Amino acid sequence: MSNSKLEVLTPDNCQIIFIDQQPQMAFGVQSIDRQVLKNNVVALAKSAKVFNIPTTITTVETESFSGNTFPELLDVFPGKDILERSSMNSWDDQKVRDALKANGKKKVVVSGLWTEVCNNTFALCAMLEGDYEIYMVADASGGTSKEAHDFAMQRMIQAGVIPVTWQQVMLEWQRDWARKETYNAVMDIVREHSGAYGMGVDYAYTMVHKAPSRQKSEHETLAPVPAPVR
Repeated sequence: MSNSKLEVLTPDNCQIIFIDQQPQMAFGVQSIDRQVLKNNVVALAKSAKVFNIPTTITTVETESFSGNTFPELLDVFPGKDILERSSMNSWDDQKVRDALKANGKKKVVVSGLWTEVCNNTFALCAMLEGDYEIYMVADASGGTSKEAHDFAMQRMIQAGVIPVTWQQVMLEWQRDWARKETYNAVMDIVREHSGAYGMGVDYAYTMVHKAPSRQKSEHETLAPVPAPVR
């Protein structure tokens, strides 16, 4: 008996949705540092673009409450339509259902705010009514408290949602470092967004492989000049 949840994520078998990555929603996040949250969301978006993952961006009450989607996220997908809603549950908006159906992939990677509301209701309804598999990106989502995020994740996991993290998803898409068509782009994302891992890659490139440092500006290193010692 086959189990589709045992299939790894590939660029060909999934789509992604960003739900309510908006400033007023982020203001309420207490489960993760908000700058780290934005870093992870943008990194996930860049990864999706590298691997040509069908992408949906949806927002709630932009003008009256939530504000505009993070510009760093929008700039990854120039010209992409934003699907505005009134409902907290993205599944309640027909445009969102139509977009998911048009993308034609049953595995849906989700990054959204807040975990316990917008992510939770979308995940449960999309699984129940749309027969989708949901992969919830825990570190590119946030809740109004650590408990709110954690227990929402637990509830969704008990219902069949698969928890993942952004870098896990990106590396699952890459899978093999021999895939050179995406290797450099993935390494660029790692160096910019992956913290200590990225610093390690920078070090290996410059100190081991003698690649030039990746800053865009020119700098001259001045040799040491010992000062007189009394």
